[in-house]
Amino acid sequence: MKINTQEIKIESYDIFTYRRIRRAIGYLGFLLPILLVGFSLIPFFQTKTQPSISHFYYTNLREIFTGTLCAVGLFLIRYKGHGNKSIWKNDNLLTNVAGIMALGVALVPTNPEEISQKIYTIIPSTAKWLGWLHYGFAAMLFLILALLAIHVFTIGQEKDPREPKSILHENNIYRACGYIILASVVLVPVSESLKLFSYSTLVFEALALFAFGTAWLIKGRVLGDQGKIGQKLYQENNPLDTEKIFEE
Repeated sequence: MKINTQEIKIESYDIFTYRRIRRAIGYLGFLLPILLVGFSLIPFFQTKTQPSISHFYYTNLREIFTGTLCAVGLFLIRYKGHGNKSIWKNDNLLTNVAGIMALGVALVPTNPEEISQKIYTIIPSTAKWLGWLHYGFAAMLFLILALLAIHVFTIGQEKDPREPKSILHENNIYRACGYIILASVVLVPVSESLKLFSYSTLVFEALALFAFGTAWLIKGRVLGDQGKIGQKLYQENNPLDTEKIFEE
């Protein structure tokens, strides 16, 4: 059987491209809370640390908040994952919906602390239901990201016949990240109602974003996907070996 090396090179290049997109999504998610809180501590930006990540929309750091979320949203929409008969494991469908939710979070802001302040948004209204819509977008986004980590990212490892599959135990990392996201989504309203501690919403939102970023960075082979590093960490000589093992 004759092997078409040109086709292999093209397919391998496509896989590396997908991994770079995954890394970009992971970096953006991981860095968003760090940048917002970090810049708010610098007097030059004249911005106080906000009670939640969403409230940075009404500060001088709004462009970082909306720009990062829009970038994540567009990356998720343009990211072409694997299809699957099960909706809950359909990478392509879930990332498209997650991308739309991310854009919704960015373009439909939470309710401002002071209802009288001027609002720069696509919908020029201070109606409270818009704030609830924002939280709906955010909750759906995090739930889908958790679903991706728990049910989608783990498929390739489960179907990989090689032992050991990965010395990183990737599936344990993905599941842990997914459950951290779910726990954070639940703890945000609980901590708000019980007033557990200052900035509780900000802390749990940041924790969810860190977990999200970690899962996407590991899946994107941020530690290396070629040569000796790729073989040692992920037991793969060729990225095609693991990427093709996916449940249809």
